Amino acid sequence: MTRSPLLHRIADYYDGKLATHGATARGVDWRDERSQELRFARLLDLVGDDPSGTIAELGCGYGALAAYLRRTGRANPYHGYDISAEMVRTARTVQAGLDGVRFDEGDAPAEADYVVASGIFNVRFDVADDDWRAFVRATIETMAGRARRGIAFNVLTAYSDRDRMDPRLYYASPSEMLDWCIGRFGRHVALRHDYGLYEFTVLVRTAPEETP
Repeated sequence: MTRSPLLHRIADYYDGKLATHGATARGVDWRDERSQELRFARLLDLVGDDPSGTIAELGCGYGALAAYLRRTGRANPYHGYDISAEMVRTARTVQAGLDGVRFDEGDAPAEADYVVASGIFNVRFDVADDDWRAFVRATIETMAGRARRGIAFNVLTAYSDRDRMDPRLYYASPSEMLDWCIGRFGRHVALRHDYGLYEFTVLVRTAPEETP
């Protein structure tokens, strides 16, 4: 499996969602805005009360996280990246009035204090589990390599109801993901599986403050 054809396939998929549903949660393949914003809140547990740390988002879509940041009173500088040129164009239009916000096409962010991603690991099409897992881990490595303070991402959980699981989607083992992240990035890792959605969020502190 080569990376570029896979990214092209993913971009085409989300372009289709955007064309059908517009700049809405369904346009980035989420059920609704409520669950989308719940995911944002969990990702931003990483940032906490930091008022000025820079945030980079991989897979920014139409810029909903940027809008959520400003609507909830956060002024953190934000830079969104997406592999879909159409998503980036839409984000620049829809979120044009937001201060301190930028959107660019790309599959890797520039350096930032915090790097986050929501939903980018879900749609794996017919890619084998082992190959998709390698893609997921490589992407997380890229995120961590650009983050000065930490990364956050979400993944569908393997504890989803079996009769509702979609074979096109990737469901990860929370324990396996936690074990891999601790082994790769150190012990300052948290996993949230308690917010009512069939997924979990992982927070990795790449430059934690040590307790005396």
